[in-house]
Amino acid sequence: MNPTVSSKEALRQTLRQKRQEIPPEQYAARSREITTSLLKTLKPFETILVYSSKPPEVDTRPLIRSLLNEGKNIIVPIIQREDCSLRLSYIRTADVLVPSTFNVPEPIGNEIPADPADIDVALIPLLGFDDAGNRIGYGAGYYDRFLSKHTQFPTVGVAFAVQRCVQIPHEATDQTLDAVVTEAGITIISKTKFGK
Repeated sequence: MNPTVSSKEALRQTLRQKRQEIPPEQYAARSREITTSLLKTLKPFETILVYSSKPPEVDTRPLIRSLLNEGKNIIVPIIQREDCSLRLSYIRTADVLVPSTFNVPEPIGNEIPADPADIDVALIPLLGFDDAGNRIGYGAGYYDRFLSKHTQFPTVGVAFAVQRCVQIPHEATDQTLDAVVTEAGITIISKTKFGK
């Protein structure tokens, strides 16, 4: 096995454990702090790709509701297992999100097809990140493949502070983030891309 792959798997296990150890009341409180920070960060953007969370990821449902209430255009990804890709759908309400592939909430039966060209900024899930913007996901490469084809918008990783790493093993196919938001605040990695 490629040593980078095995070290990534070990890192994934450690990061899953760290996130799992956040107490339930802290999980809710930290998710709220992240939502508050994201609402400020996303003010300049109109059309936002937001991953639809499942526990124990940072809870994005309150964020989605708040953004919709602000009149933002919200796009969510839908997992296509057949070709390991993402297709996109607008949503008008968070109520259409129901557990689907890998138990990720998706608007199955209520899809409004969306074009990646419309995205102004994308919020990306992750297991871990470092200060250089390297991200480690769940290992299937859905987001890396999607982001390698669509590079016109800034990407914001959403995570708890315990998911920060000193250094994440990086391969040529891995896509870096332009910013990361945790309960500790926002870290801008690419000032040119993020425009801050």
